Amino acid sequence: MKRADVITIASRQNPFVQHCRDLARRRHADGGEILLDGLHLLSDALAAGVPIAAAAAPDAFWESPSGVPLARALEAVGAQLYAASPAVIEAASPVKTPSGIVAVARWQPAGPGQVLEAQPALVVCIVRVQDPGNVGAIIRSADAAGATGVVVSAGSADPFGWKALRGSMGSAFRLPVAAGARVEDVCGEARRRGVRILSTTPSSGIGLHDADLTGPVLILVGGEGAGLPQPLQDAADARLTIPMRPPVESLNVAVAAAVILYEARRQRPGGPAS
Repeated sequence: MKRADVITIASRQNPFVQHCRDLARRRHADGGEILLDGLHLLSDALAAGVPIAAAAAPDAFWESPSGVPLARALEAVGAQLYAASPAVIEAASPVKTPSGIVAVARWQPAGPGQVLEAQPALVVCIVRVQDPGNVGAIIRSADAAGATGVVVSAGSADPFGWKALRGSMGSAFRLPVAAGARVEDVCGEARRRGVRILSTTPSSGIGLHDADLTGPVLILVGGEGAGLPQPLQDAADARLTIPMRPPVESLNVAVAAAVILYEARRQRPGGPAS
């Protein structure tokens, strides 16, 4: 039996569908709203206390064993539920193979000061990384390795865009993530708080396993190809280099960030993440 509190969407031109499409095209979530695609991401957002405004799925889903408890949880936080055909869901979803459920949530990134509050800080600063998949993967690795936060600099992909959110798999909601900050401002805030600044470089830096990562640190990781700008490397307290067997000269930025974060986790009280 159809639930009375679920509104049926019959047209791909419905305002909710158009709003989802607008959010998917937007470069930055500066309006306080984000697009969630997929049951896993929506469930993670709910568990993290993210305010959900609305969600749409096929009518049969809302009556299914997994859909009924989700509907109740969404209703409890005041979300509007929509039922729509697969074709309408496909129009609202930004992915090529829609997962079957889309939602709109309200979310504001943390400020750089909030990200640096936890002590001892283990924060990764993403500098000019324009691939949203890499941004999301770094945030996920930071969460898994026990980092205290992530800063995504201006000029990088939006960590709360739908592609980055899918890459972070809910981690963007579980630890503080700041977006759009100037790297120079972040470094200045770090110095005021007594946080060491470490830059990454493919060569000529301190070998990763020889570096002291036990204290408060802000780790700068650079964009694809060009890496970190030279002025940022020069201004850092130390440079880190991941040992690599020739002829390999560099790693994908998300892989490099994960390697460094897990080494930091290994060195810190509590040992390796498990």
